[in-house]
Amino acid sequence: MKVVVDTNVFVSGVFFGGPPGEVLAAWRDKRIEFVVSREIIEEYVRVGGRLSARFPGVDLEPALQLVAAFATLVPAPPLPEPICADRDDDKFLACAVAAGAGYIVSGDRALLETSPYRNVIVIRPRDFMDQICS
Repeated sequence: MKVVVDTNVFVSGVFFGGPPGEVLAAWRDKRIEFVVSREIIEEYVRVGGRLSARFPGVDLEPALQLVAAFATLVPAPPLPEPICADRDDDKFLACAVAAGAGYIVSGDRALLETSPYRNVIVIRPRDFMDQICS
């Protein structure tokens, strides 16, 4: 099953574990296919760099290397019109649509409010693990 993981879930999974970490573990265990676009990877790097400066004991680089090596990279052209209240989040919808992904895992309220969008369901990490990936 193809899944797009928003930046907060990715970074939280790497830095703090919990349900976001369980989503990353599902990818590691090959229960889901992790799908990204160039724009998403750039945001992972940017946000992860800021957090690494605040939490020097946690290194995001190994997780980013895994994404580069094992995630499915798809070209994701911008959506024809804004969908999300936070337009910066449209990249996740664009990636999911381009990849034919069924889910975006996110805790972001603006993204959650777009669900469903063109057969893509936006779901919180805990709900995804309990309902979809159990």
